Amino acid sequence: ISLRGRYYYRSSSTKHELTGIALNEFLLKKSGKTWDDVIELRATLDDIDEESIAIYLKASENAGRLPENSGLNISELLEKLRLSENGQLKRAAIILFGKDPGKFYPNTFVKMGRFGKNDADIIFQETEDGNLINLLHLVLNQLNHKFLKRAIAFEGMHRIEKGEYPIAAIREMLLNALVHRNYMGAPVQIRVYDDKINIWNEGLLPEGLSLSDLKQSHSSRPRNPVIADIAFKGGYIDAW
Repeated sequence: ISLRGRYYYRSSSTKHELTGIALNEFLLKKSGKTWDDVIELRATLDDIDEESIAIYLKASENAGRLPENSGLNISELLEKLRLSENGQLKRAAIILFGKDPGKFYPNTFVKMGRFGKNDADIIFQETEDGNLINLLHLVLNQLNHKFLKRAIAFEGMHRIEKGEYPIAAIREMLLNALVHRNYMGAPVQIRVYDDKINIWNEGLLPEGLSLSDLKQSHSSRPRNPVIADIAFKGGYIDAW
């Protein structure tokens, strides 16, 4: 319900005011938009990192999912990918290819911590900032070289290093955390322990899905469909 420009929801017999992230998501749903599909009026083409786009296009060639784009300039490419509208950039364009997404949305970085016996026993921590395309490389590199153990063996004169976790599994977890997170909430957090790794992102389950649904066959309902579509076309994730 709406009263004098404020929005409320009722839980049992109690009325609560919608504020912050909950209010933002309610208004987006009311308008029929998702967060990543909204125009970012503060952004221009100067805020787009062409090198990140080049990395993405190279990856998309291997996937073979991207529509024909030869001869298009950056502006035309973003329009074709539905990352801009009438020359104005959408939020998804900044998250995916922005030079400095944190300039627009302060919690786009990834926070990593190496822990000892418990959550209070933090040994060291790092952060990585940047757009989604760069974060994927930066975070995996940071984890691989500083946070995760590498078992060493020898076969004859050859040194063999085996990662603590399969790199494909870590990449998949990180991509899910970045693509499907609530970008108005807290940053992605990665906790590395002696016997486990935990990757957390902000955001409730999509409406109509429960935890039990996730353990069986269910439909794909991305929180950020524009970002997810670009990640799919680039071969970073699957659509199922």
